[in-house]
Amino acid sequence: MDKDNHRHEKKGNIKVAFILNLFFTILEIIGGLWTNSTAILSDALHDLGDSISLGLAWYFEGYSKKEPDEYFSFGYSRFSLLGALINSIVLIIGSVFVLMRAVPRIFKPEEVNAEGMLVFAIMGIVINGLAVIRLRKGNSLNEKVVSWHLLEDVLGWAAVLVVSVVLLFVDLPILDPILSMLITFYVLFNVTKNIKEIMRILLQGVPNDFSIAEIQKDINNVDGILSVYHTHIWSLEGKKNLLTTHIIVDDETGNKNIIAIKNSVRNLAKQNGIEHVTIEVDFKSEGMNKSNH
Repeated sequence: MDKDNHRHEKKGNIKVAFILNLFFTILEIIGGLWTNSTAILSDALHDLGDSISLGLAWYFEGYSKKEPDEYFSFGYSRFSLLGALINSIVLIIGSVFVLMRAVPRIFKPEEVNAEGMLVFAIMGIVINGLAVIRLRKGNSLNEKVVSWHLLEDVLGWAAVLVVSVVLLFVDLPILDPILSMLITFYVLFNVTKNIKEIMRILLQGVPNDFSIAEIQKDINNVDGILSVYHTHIWSLEGKKNLLTTHIIVDDETGNKNIIAIKNSVRNLAKQNGIEHVTIEVDFKSEGMNKSNH
């Protein structure tokens, strides 16, 4: 699959998830009024927030594909991270809202409409499940965060399904808040990991799979390089990695050898998953003192 088709597929994945989530949110509002279920109406409010964040993710995923210009010389890839960050924040707020509803019900369980819960649980699992399957095909951080939105809903409706079946036969309404809390903590754990990764990228941290010391050691082993220093590695949006480095060569090194050395460093970087490389060449007479700083 070529790059343009892959970009359209990623945006299409989020578009499908957005449409499915918005459609089901409308159904939830209608169903909550029909069954007189505050639990379903509350979840509808949560899903409405999801729909808004999914819409933003859809927009930012498309916006991030704009080519570099005089305003953003590296392109707009990081706008995808902005969508992922907003989604994560909305998911945390939604989880806090769920906990605020669930904790009081531990101490004061409320009766629920088991039949209505069962119907909407099945619908919720099917509709949100289809969206999760679609998004699991993607590999961008934005798609991963969005998929957690929908996976939270799938797990939530799975809990509703279990509770509704049990409540058809046994009067144990406390099961509802207990399962809600377990699922919410599970989702918060994974969202926290995503936010740490997002912030690491935004703050230009070295990607987890790289070691500055090892990269410099490999570069230093290239024929013709005396020393290497000021090496920096960062990522634009979690996949596109960049590297800048300074190398020192002998004063007598000619242009052809310098070109060969730079090509060797670029090939080395490419083999390690780094697609954009900037190399500053210093000669021994001017660079050895610099390498000590």
